[in-house]
Amino acid sequence: MYGWLFRALPGPLGARILVTVLLVAVIIVVLFARVFPAIAPLLPVDDGMVGAALSRSSSVA
Repeated sequence: MYGWLFRALPGPLGARILVTVLLVAVIIVVLFARVFPAIAPLLPVDDGMVGAALSRSSSVA
């Protein structure tokens, strides 16, 4: 896929490298600005279940 993209870009080698770096940078910015904040509420990162499970098991013993 990446080889096809690199071959499909017009221009000399230096221009293709520059365009590829810019495309990767734009994709990363879009991911961090739009995609990751949109899916963050769906991820159980701040769930706290591990601490709750550990405190319950230690109080039983």
